Amino acid sequence: MNDERPVPLTALPMVLTGLCITQILAWGILYYAFPVLSAPISADTGWSPTSVTVAYSAGLVVSALLGIPLGKVLDYRGPRLVMTAGSVLGVVALLLIAWAPTFWLFLCGWLLAGVSMAGTLYPPAFAAVTRWYGHRRVFALTVITLIGGLASTVFAPLTDALASALSWREVYTVLAVVLGVLAIPIHAVVLRRPWPSNDYEAPLPADGDDVAGPAEGGVVVDSEREYARGVMRTPAYLLMTVGLTLGGLAMFAAMINLVPMLIDRGVSPTLAAWVLGLGGLGQVVGRLFYWAMERGMSVRSRTLWIYLLVAVSTAALALNWTNAVWLIAISMVAGVARGISTLLKATAVTDRWGPRAYGRLSGVFNAPVMLAIAVAPAVGAALAELMGSYEAMYLLLAGVAVLAVAALAFSVPKLERA
Repeated sequence: MNDERPVPLTALPMVLTGLCITQILAWGILYYAFPVLSAPISADTGWSPTSVTVAYSAGLVVSALLGIPLGKVLDYRGPRLVMTAGSVLGVVALLLIAWAPTFWLFLCGWLLAGVSMAGTLYPPAFAAVTRWYGHRRVFALTVITLIGGLASTVFAPLTDALASALSWREVYTVLAVVLGVLAIPIHAVVLRRPWPSNDYEAPLPADGDDVAGPAEGGVVVDSEREYARGVMRTPAYLLMTVGLTLGGLAMFAAMINLVPMLIDRGVSPTLAAWVLGLGGLGQVVGRLFYWAMERGMSVRSRTLWIYLLVAVSTAALALNWTNAVWLIAISMVAGVARGISTLLKATAVTDRWGPRAYGRLSGVFNAPVMLAIAVAPAVGAALAELMGSYEAMYLLLAGVAVLAVAALAFSVPKLERA
């Protein structure tokens, strides 16, 4: 629960280091290991690739849906309970996935893994450093996402190396042990800090005639719940949610379907994998520059520039070209946009309304965003099949990204535009 005692400044580096380590572990083991192991899973079990992927996507959907209730717990209790329990559930889920004798138990394992992801990936880590770091939160968020961006770089080749020597079931067992031995004690010990109180009165930023309150100015609210509900009813918050949801759908449908699209064009699987991998490097590069962008550009400007970059890079992938340099360049540009968009989402609430009720406000808008990201692989593949080509699908996704830009253009309250 909330604690009035401040967190000693000397404890903050330990918190940040611990979260960086566990973000690499959680993303690498729960998220990025699956694309490497999906083919061996299908080949060994006889389950269709589509069925195996649906189980994985179902876990992502569960993670998205849990964002709102977990946000409330984070506001009240802090991250220690959520992230420690999430790590424990992750170990159980991975062992169930690894040794499931039937598809339905395999699916149950991924549903449980979705609960674990909700409690161990970026949202709870962002909530932790947003409250503990205060005005230095952008620095902490940047560091976490920079290190977290290396998860695929570390765990994709590591998982592949393990899979060359072990069965996929044994690989997941090894990864479960790694997660349990490292993540559980780090979350239990490092996050054992006072959780600062967030009970104070603040004006609700004006957002036009739709904001209720006294004619003279801001509305003073007397509780976290009322404050959060007031913000959620503003057009800026609704448009922010719509824009980030559409942008996430376009971004991740484009990324996940990149390799099959390139192979369909005749590009070698090896080159296609490198194109995707170097897009991940682009994410890290983008995050390196976010701190300077945050200082030199307004909230509205940096949001619009990045989501315009999403639209342009997605449209460029619709061009039926196979030149390696071109493909790598576009993939890295798209990766830069993805990398910065993670930080834009992490700071979306605090940049517009401050840190108050961060858990609730971020949980509500993150739910549809994460849901869109969860279904994006299937949506992209279905669109390509329906429209007859990946190129047409990428053009449509670029149009979705343009709609995201239009919504985000009006997502900043007037006080922030000034």
